[in-house]
Amino acid sequence: MMNKNRICQLFGIQYPLIQAGMIWCSNWELAAAVSNAGGLGLIGSGSMYPDILREQIRKCKVATHKPFGVNVPLLYPDIEKHIQIIIEEGVKIVFTSAGNPKTWTAKLKEYGITVVHVVANIKFAQKAADAGVDAVVAEGFEAGGHNGREETTTLVLIPMVKQAVSIPVIAAGGIASGKQMLACFALGAEGVQIGSRFVASAESSAHQAFKDAVIRANEGDTQLTLKQLVPVRLMRNKFFNDVQAAENRCATVEELEQLLGRGRAKKGMYEGDLNEGELEIGQVSAAIKTIMPAAAIVQEIMTEFENEKNRIAEL
Repeated sequence: MMNKNRICQLFGIQYPLIQAGMIWCSNWELAAAVSNAGGLGLIGSGSMYPDILREQIRKCKVATHKPFGVNVPLLYPDIEKHIQIIIEEGVKIVFTSAGNPKTWTAKLKEYGITVVHVVANIKFAQKAADAGVDAVVAEGFEAGGHNGREETTTLVLIPMVKQAVSIPVIAAGGIASGKQMLACFALGAEGVQIGSRFVASAESSAHQAFKDAVIRANEGDTQLTLKQLVPVRLMRNKFFNDVQAAENRCATVEELEQLLGRGRAKKGMYEGDLNEGELEIGQVSAAIKTIMPAAAIVQEIMTEFENEKNRIAEL
């Protein structure tokens, strides 16, 4: 079905569907489940100490014989250790984000590793291509977690990035269904990266309270905030309101950093504190109403993708 698709060829996968490597939510169990279902699973290393990352990679290798990868935020303090572990453990696919792709792309490619970089605008897509990455993830403003300052939506971003680079473009932000996936393909994407839908999966390492909050979410329950630091889309809760109040009184960057403190994301997404925790999730959470096994999510999305493609072909 997808034998001519460049993303399927690049990663050696059945479907051009990637599960995002989200902090505190993307453990080896989720990555292995998505890979076994025909997509590409990613371990989210941004919330892991180096020894934990090594253990996660090893467990994933036992749980799946299909391709999987690791997402590495380039701002991670111990990045040298993460990169070394990835090389030592023979990981073949790395998605980088939140930093300059020039820093590590050449080193990773020396070891035969396929590198993809996440961008939120045309300029950084071109810089990533110039740095030698194999593909880019173009992530729109709808996405959960850290986001672009430009606030460009996926619908606008994908065709512009597609026109700007010759390497394959993977769409992200606001995608949780086969219809949304097909829309991204119509805009020029050759694959999709999906985060929020997989937070609400059986295998996700997110706390059950956070999963339940995601499927209860309504339209307007998320908003981009912390623009003075690094823009991030959060679910509205007490912590979010505290941040908004601080920004409204023109708090300094130092005050905002103190409010953010340490471990807010872990407190919210991993430990389930829905009041004081940082709850990173996309706008599309309003459309997610069930917690399902990852394999069932992959199958549902791909079945709908094919059905909608056939329906539109008949118009």
